[in-house]
Amino acid sequence: MDSKTQTLVPLYDWMNKIPGGTMVVPLILGSIIGTFFPEFLGIGSFTTALFKSSAGPLIALLIFATGMQITVRSSGPVLAHTGVVLLFKTIIPAGLITLIGLAVGSDGIMGISLLAILTVVANSNGGIWLAFTGKYGDYRDRGAYVASAVNDGPFFVLLFLGVSGLADIPLSLMLAAVIPLLVGMVVGNLDPKWTNIMKPTGAIVIPFFAFALGTGINLHSIITGGATGIILGVVVSLLTGAFVYFGYKVILKRGTQSGIGFAAGTTAGNAIITPEIVAQADPNMAQYVQTATAQIAAAVLVSAILAPLVAAWVLKRQGGLEDHFKEGN
Repeated sequence: MDSKTQTLVPLYDWMNKIPGGTMVVPLILGSIIGTFFPEFLGIGSFTTALFKSSAGPLIALLIFATGMQITVRSSGPVLAHTGVVLLFKTIIPAGLITLIGLAVGSDGIMGISLLAILTVVANSNGGIWLAFTGKYGDYRDRGAYVASAVNDGPFFVLLFLGVSGLADIPLSLMLAAVIPLLVGMVVGNLDPKWTNIMKPTGAIVIPFFAFALGTGINLHSIITGGATGIILGVVVSLLTGAFVYFGYKVILKRGTQSGIGFAAGTTAGNAIITPEIVAQADPNMAQYVQTATAQIAAAVLVSAILAPLVAAWVLKRQGGLEDHFKEGN
């Protein structure tokens, strides 16, 4: 081996032994630092900018780079993937949970309220999806992050609970979520050279924004949320991930790469504030807020780790990883 390529400590190889390791490992490290050494993240200057505050800008950069991969001819497949993710991750599961709620009531099951269950299934973590598809997917999968922009926040929870008070999402927020993608599409279609330059963006930014996302996850939430929150995270992650996997397999015909669908089985971090917002719209839900918030926080962390691990495992088992790297995506 050339001395220039020798590695003293094979950190990258160790991380890659874990499915989705370049995302999962930084995410866990970030949550450990954020929970036990938060003062380090607040030291200021470039340290805080990179390790705590970079998730938003770096995710936006990846979205911009993803837009460059979408040509006018390829925009149809991106919309199809977005629709499948939104339908099978949010709309169908939320509809089923609502039907169960009509049967068992707002108290839910096993100490988990309808409010907690519906909140966990109704939205997804766009950052985790982009990180996973940035490594194992293609432009169609990365473009489907738009589903996370649509289901982000309390809209679908309020919609399926039949509450109308705070169900309106400002159009400006929806537009702001997709502008980087649209600008990237314009630039990429005007000058394909930029498309090639920006293609490695995912491999560069994913470990960094995964760490920054992790700093926002407090490990104490697992203790507070207890076993019920962990169970909720595991069940919902596997169930909604399996739904999207079905959509990838049957509707999108993605074959060996259908395992990517399991990466959608996540819950976004900002879902933690949804119970409080719902209670403001419907005071009858106030009695569930405290417990539901703790359970949702635990589910956020569990799903952020479990979903990409399961997705990578299914991809490997079905030959999707090998096919992906053969195609040079």
